[in-house]
Amino acid sequence: MAAGAETTIALPAEGATLATSTGLAVERTLMAAERTLMAWIRTGLSMLTFGFTIYKFLLYVRESLSANVLRAQGPRRFGISLIALGTMSLIFGLIEYHNLVKSIGAVHGRKRSRFVFVIGTISVLLGLFLLFTILIHREVF
Repeated sequence: MAAGAETTIALPAEGATLATSTGLAVERTLMAAERTLMAWIRTGLSMLTFGFTIYKFLLYVRESLSANVLRAQGPRRFGISLIALGTMSLIFGLIEYHNLVKSIGAVHGRKRSRFVFVIGTISVLLGLFLLFTILIHREVF
């Protein structure tokens, strides 16, 4: 191939099968996307649980000590911020995964299992529920 020459990739016709190497490359890409989404879920849940732990610990300390001892709202806000950040990272990870799978499906006609996407969606709903209950001062847990 000459320097500066461009290569073109022919898309398979409707109903045509992909070459084995191309099919395996698509599968590897989809599996990598799932691993990346699982990493987003792991990171988001870690932030959620750490923020919730900070929030509950400070609530416990405030209730067990005199009300005059702990008045600072900074650590509580930090816990709530971690919960919000964890939820947002889950949402962004789901959006990234969905867009990648959608683009691969449009080009190669492949669809991927939705199991990881469902787990991520449940995690987002849990984060939103947790954030909402803390912000309206309801003790659910």
